[in-house]
Amino acid sequence: MSRIGVIIFPGTLDDVDAARAVRHAGAEAVALWHADADLRGVDAVVVPGGFSYGDYLRAGAIARFAPVMGEVVAAAKRGMPVLGICNGFQVLCEAGLLPGALTRNASLHFVCRDQWLRVENTATVWSTRFEPGAEILVPLKSGEGCYVADQHTLDELEGEGRVVFRYLLDSGGGTGSPNGSRNDIAGITDARGRVVGLMPHPEHAIDPLTGPTDDGLGLFLSVLDAVGAAGALAEAVSGR
Repeated sequence: MSRIGVIIFPGTLDDVDAARAVRHAGAEAVALWHADADLRGVDAVVVPGGFSYGDYLRAGAIARFAPVMGEVVAAAKRGMPVLGICNGFQVLCEAGLLPGALTRNASLHFVCRDQWLRVENTATVWSTRFEPGAEILVPLKSGEGCYVADQHTLDELEGEGRVVFRYLLDSGGGTGSPNGSRNDIAGITDARGRVVGLMPHPEHAIDPLTGPTDDGLGLFLSVLDAVGAAGALAEAVSGR
């Protein structure tokens, strides 16, 4: 069984939901404490939402220095899949695994709503279960969800197809950001398609009984496909 680590910082509050999503997809959820300097042999890592270290200084600014993040950065550079959700997205940007930054919403108000997204890139390890252009509905809840980057970075993200999710006004409607994000960006990936960050919460949309849809489950099923394939290849190579 694949093992997916879920990081817990002081102030993290969506780790339980992230672990539930991992289990719902069919993997073992492994709790990783912020002070750990060992990823315990996990196949992938989820950095969940919340208010790590109280969001003091700047959202994610302290968490990126936690011992566990040093291990995550090193593992990500070796190719381990990493997903950052909401505060986790902020942490990944602060840690330099993803470009840009998340700032205060344009309205200066906390946004909490079910949000439509369009899947723009289905080639990352976290998005292969989706059809290109698929429209999904997942919750959004953040006060610092406005994605910003300089024009060169935005052009690079768009030109290389590294925008994974984009905000929609509604199902079947045009694009439109609820927080002022540049280019209506809701989620991006690194150049290899193995590190993904998004502001909305797919872990809150894995079962229609507890969320608006089960659309978010696709992210967790996608990564299990990837790590399962990698494991099978490793076994085949070692058995030669």
